[in-house]
Amino acid sequence: MDRDTTIFWFRRDLRLQDNAGLYHALKENKSVLPLFIFDTAILDKLEDKYDKRVEFIHLSLKLLKDELEQIGSSLLVSYGNPVEIFNQFRPKAVYTNHDYEPYALQRDEVVGLTLAKKNILLKSFKDQVIFEKVEVVKDDGKPYTIFTPYSRKWKATLNKFFFKAYSTEKYFHHFKKIPPLPWPALKQLGFESTSFAFPDRVIKASIIQHYDKQRNFPAIQGTTRLSVHLRFGTVSIRKLVQIALKKNEVWLNELIWRDFYHMILWNFPYVADKAFKPAYDNIVWRNDPQEFNAWCEGRTGYPIVDAGMRELNTTGFMHNRVRMIVASFLTKHLLIDWRWGEAYFAEKLLDFDLAANNGGWQWAAGCGCDAAPYFRVFNPYIQTDKFDPKREYIMKWVPELDTKEYPKPIVEHSFARDRVLKVYKEALGS
Repeated sequence: MDRDTTIFWFRRDLRLQDNAGLYHALKENKSVLPLFIFDTAILDKLEDKYDKRVEFIHLSLKLLKDELEQIGSSLLVSYGNPVEIFNQFRPKAVYTNHDYEPYALQRDEVVGLTLAKKNILLKSFKDQVIFEKVEVVKDDGKPYTIFTPYSRKWKATLNKFFFKAYSTEKYFHHFKKIPPLPWPALKQLGFESTSFAFPDRVIKASIIQHYDKQRNFPAIQGTTRLSVHLRFGTVSIRKLVQIALKKNEVWLNELIWRDFYHMILWNFPYVADKAFKPAYDNIVWRNDPQEFNAWCEGRTGYPIVDAGMRELNTTGFMHNRVRMIVASFLTKHLLIDWRWGEAYFAEKLLDFDLAANNGGWQWAAGCGCDAAPYFRVFNPYIQTDKFDPKREYIMKWVPELDTKEYPKPIVEHSFARDRVLKVYKEALGS
């Protein structure tokens, strides 16, 4: 690689349009080579060789590569340890976008030091959120820990500068002109194709328009299914905020929750494996492996819970209302550590994002910032009557519901509620 070439390192931003780091790389350099690294530190931890997320990344990169080849460039795809890979290169500079997860921060620090030894600059930009780190804080400079005041300040701080698109297209002629580069098959990465039909990269304005009225009903297409695209950056958060501002404030709030959880992870990194409220680490969990397996497999005898888990296991998706119900059930009804559920979701969710997944689980367990109070125990029957009254969602995933094959409830609701309140009270000393 010649010293005139600048690398743009794709990670959670798999698009050419409205990409902050890519915009700066192209604007400030005359020869930019796009790079993606299949990071073995991440891939080696994935036990399921049919992992849909790896396939989604692989398909998204192929679209990216095709797009680049139409303008006379290509995409360099590497496989291995990022530090070792960057040791092989001597580019002019490396540009990328921020990642906020603990492993990513550690990786980027080591990559930055590795490049610095060769006098190569690593430049990183904000791209996957609107506000990051300490951009939205209380008047005393401390981070918010309650969503509602955070969202008010977020909205008050917002102006067009923060959601204006980066016009990368103006500088596409600065991509390095090269013939098509080799393309690895999934098998070469150690994974197999599932031929799964991923959610379209289509922003459905009609769904956003009615989101506040339809979002809680899992039997209907009331949510956008864009979360996997947001997770891997195949759509721009700025574009979605532009639409949300015009179409639906409730949907905008969902995007703000995403910023909020990223801000929490950045300012309170211990939440990755500990309760945000330390007293909740005193809870004596039952952690019954058989009951956990029944929950994982959708065999709890609570139809709405089982439907949600079966949908997750089959599709990698679970409706947000149902996510709350199944998480509450695991932590409150079965008294199983929220970290067990968080880890299972991390394995299965197409849109798995550490900050949001952790925030959601701690919310459900009552131990997070701005969490549901510990004495709030979702009643799955009431939740079903409210949000799946005709049992359409349940019957789709639990067709054997009214037969002998369907198991009896794993625990009685009133008993479970009394038990969890007693255990939580003892742990919290109240």
